[in-house]
Amino acid sequence: MAGPEPRRTPSPVRGRAGVRDIGASGALAPLTLPLPEREGTRAVSLRPGADLDGFRAAVRGLVAEGVPPERVVWSSAEEPAGLFGAAPPASSEAPVALPRAAAALVPMVVPHRDPERYALLYALIWRLRAGERDLLEVASDPLVHRLNLMRKAIARDLHKMHAFLRFRRVPEAGTERFVAWFEPEHHILEAAAPFFVDRFRSLAWTILTPEGSAHWDGDTLRFGPPGRREDVPPGDGFEAGWRDYYESTFNPARTNLRAMRAEMPKKYWHNMPETAAIPALIRQASSRTTAMIEREPQMPTKRQPARALAAMADQDPASLEELNGIIRRSEPLVPGATQAVLGEGPVGAAIAFVGEQPGDQEDRQGRPFVGPAGQLLSRAMAEAGIDRSAAYLTNAVKHFKFEERGKRRIHQKPTAGEVSHYRWWLDRELDFVAPKLVVALGATAVLALTGKAIPITRARGPFRFERLDNRFQGFITVHPSYLLRLPDEAKAEAYAAFLDDLRRVEALGRELAG
Repeated sequence: MAGPEPRRTPSPVRGRAGVRDIGASGALAPLTLPLPEREGTRAVSLRPGADLDGFRAAVRGLVAEGVPPERVVWSSAEEPAGLFGAAPPASSEAPVALPRAAAALVPMVVPHRDPERYALLYALIWRLRAGERDLLEVASDPLVHRLNLMRKAIARDLHKMHAFLRFRRVPEAGTERFVAWFEPEHHILEAAAPFFVDRFRSLAWTILTPEGSAHWDGDTLRFGPPGRREDVPPGDGFEAGWRDYYESTFNPARTNLRAMRAEMPKKYWHNMPETAAIPALIRQASSRTTAMIEREPQMPTKRQPARALAAMADQDPASLEELNGIIRRSEPLVPGATQAVLGEGPVGAAIAFVGEQPGDQEDRQGRPFVGPAGQLLSRAMAEAGIDRSAAYLTNAVKHFKFEERGKRRIHQKPTAGEVSHYRWWLDRELDFVAPKLVVALGATAVLALTGKAIPITRARGPFRFERLDNRFQGFITVHPSYLLRLPDEAKAEAYAAFLDDLRRVEALGRELAG
């Protein structure tokens, strides 16, 4: 009888860090953990970090030889040449064709710290080539789910590096260089560096991390060994100006500590000069918000459309329907609005609410107070016992003024001149509706109804609109959008105060209606 066939020595697979064989015992010499004693097992040794080129070269060889994932052992080994050693020899195998989504996924997972990332990616590639071409569309598949989580982690880490890395000026002989320190969660330095090349192409800069460094001299991007935090100067003259700019643009009304900590974790603060100002800005947020409300009515008078107002006076509509027809046919004072947003509610309503101007949703739907602020107003009205369908709701300005930022339309406050442009229409509108009580929601409505810049905090409550010849009893309160801008910890108290205002409005409206 013939004896057993002698065990074949497994073939090595070349990665970026070199080639090593698995001996007859099945153990990879530099490792201490035993590896499976299976015939044909391949060991792939890649360089530490994100070895995308090495992984691609290894996959070409493995696929060409038909080696399944369960027979491949992936590892990363230190190499004498340093973190960014010499590139591996060019692979003689043809590139592996993958669906576009998979080809994009691979470089977004390779930088992850998970030691199983290469094995997971190769398992995905193997299944795709085995006929599961739509595998990435099966989000519930455990392999796809795990790789997608890793991709999202890398995307978050890249975003944080792009947003939170800060350069400091370091004088050099005859020139200057900018140096930054950053501690990424994953191996993203090589993936992140091109962003800074595009952003700071004319500067000479260096990025130091605990794992490696990137250097740009205005022409060539190079990678080198790790750096130290001590190699970055503690500060430079530019930081004082940047800190002043940050303080001037800080919006206290939008202070949200939970969101700040989620978006900008404290571990990055010591590298960011503006964060030294954050504690004081947070302490001052409440008082600054109050000051902003006081200043809110003081809008620039950029336009005083006297000719437009005179033309309106000659229109002399005989009913609310005729007035609305005129408004609907008129061009917006500020181009961009989709349509005029008219008032809504019955003629003869006991209470009329006047807001600032339509928002994005109001402009799209052609109805007042249907966006987030309108939904908050509806909720508060219901809790205060006010039937929205029995009230009249309108705005001082009839068209949406906005600034486009990408796909979003960001609300812009109307100027005093723009409020004046629409004031004649608002006066006639209230004449036709003839409410017993007019509620001004916010500073712009107060300006339209009084012709004066009156602080909300001082005039909040019952008010006589003298400009309207006291034809209506008035009441002043905040606009519901103000409540949406407050920090979470201040919203409950502010909403309770707003609800109390509406309860007073309900009682006063019921009293005036007799």
